[in-house]
Amino acid sequence: MSAAGEAKLSLVTLTGMVVGSMVGAGIFSLPQAFGKATGPLGAIVAWTIAGIGMLMVAFVFQSLAQRRPDLDAGIFMYAKEGFGNYLGFLSALGYWAAALLGNVTYFILVKSTLGLFFPAFGDGNTLIAVATSSVLLWVFHSLILRGIRQAAALNTVVTIAKILPIFVFLLLVLMAFDWEIFRESFWGADEAGIGSLSTQVRNTMLVTVFVFVGIEGASVYSRYARKRSDVGTATVTGFLFVLALMLAVTLLSYGVMPKEDLAELRNPSMAGVLAAVTGPWGAVFVSIGLVISVAGAYIAWVLLAAEILYSAAKYQTMPSFLARENAAGVPANALWLTNIIVQVFLIISMFSDYAFMLAVAMTSSMILVPYLLVAAFGVKTNLQGDKSVIQSKGNGAETVQSFLALIYTAGLIYAAGFKFLLLTTLIYVPGTALFLMARNEQGETIFNHVEWFVFAVLSVGFFAVIFGITKGYLSI
Repeated sequence: MSAAGEAKLSLVTLTGMVVGSMVGAGIFSLPQAFGKATGPLGAIVAWTIAGIGMLMVAFVFQSLAQRRPDLDAGIFMYAKEGFGNYLGFLSALGYWAAALLGNVTYFILVKSTLGLFFPAFGDGNTLIAVATSSVLLWVFHSLILRGIRQAAALNTVVTIAKILPIFVFLLLVLMAFDWEIFRESFWGADEAGIGSLSTQVRNTMLVTVFVFVGIEGASVYSRYARKRSDVGTATVTGFLFVLALMLAVTLLSYGVMPKEDLAELRNPSMAGVLAAVTGPWGAVFVSIGLVISVAGAYIAWVLLAAEILYSAAKYQTMPSFLARENAAGVPANALWLTNIIVQVFLIISMFSDYAFMLAVAMTSSMILVPYLLVAAFGVKTNLQGDKSVIQSKGNGAETVQSFLALIYTAGLIYAAGFKFLLLTTLIYVPGTALFLMARNEQGETIFNHVEWFVFAVLSVGFFAVIFGITKGYLSI
């Protein structure tokens, strides 16, 4: 069906889509993640930086959607258009890896939630937890292959399941809020060994990126908006609403439990905080809401991961076999590849004591390159004057926003730390085989001089990681 023949979306519906794309499993783990890293002051600083930075990224997506409507195949097209085939491929690969790693976090978090009631599931990375997750993975895989792409009723239930327990949590925790407990944790406590305020903030940056993954999804719906201006309004309104939720969940938790106790909570840590206020039923309530939410969100995100490969293959950035659909119209090969890699990471999670936080950090690290390249393309687009490909000339505000987005995303790469940047090469370097296949199919030269240099740097990092793991210098 053409866009012209489809129902137009209202501002309220668009805003709901923005909120739904960002509110996922991450918010349920915020109390523990921040309790480990910082106190209320550091949390306020971190969310302020993240809020401003991600808002600038949102503005760049909004601007590019309006000024380059020809680039509507996904986030990787901005990198490909601006910086060449290989960086476009790395953007697609990074975004795909972030999506599938996000799915790994879903499985781990659900099994960790069940571990609250059934000890055999532990923190979501025991043998039983991984085996159960693997069965669910392939059951979902089989269902999706048969054409289950959308279910309006399920989406409605999932949206309610996401928001309702969060609002109940905030109301009950607000009623139990203790200013004395909040004050004692306020400065973050250097003596606890968590470092200076700047160190504390840096250690929370990957968490804030993880919970905002999906902010770029709003631009997808721009063609269906009743008014073009509604897209920008929905993006900003939805983003600020989600930011307020994240900030409230984080800060109110410090008024219920000391920072040290928050840090020791198992995930989903919102359940532990609410249980401290209400007793065991609070943990059950949050846990049920999380399981329903994650189950529905998983279907959407595994389809998104497959669609990324499919779309990239259609535009010759990935090999053509990933663009093949089955009789039900599902990109079957892309789905198979996605879920095989998810399975591999589920198995790897058994050998990490902090599987969930590792998956969160890796998800955030993998999304940084695509975000950085989008911001850089935003800067390039605003500075160039090729009116043949740009619908409207940029203005000073858009230029400033794109520069701020570039600074923020570059800062995130620094904040991620050297270890996680190195670990991303475990995906980027082997994944380059897909690029080689695509270039061979097209009969094109594999790399230009700059691309050879980029690949060489990634390869050095890859072999450094392998050496570090085998010698015990680097753990995963």
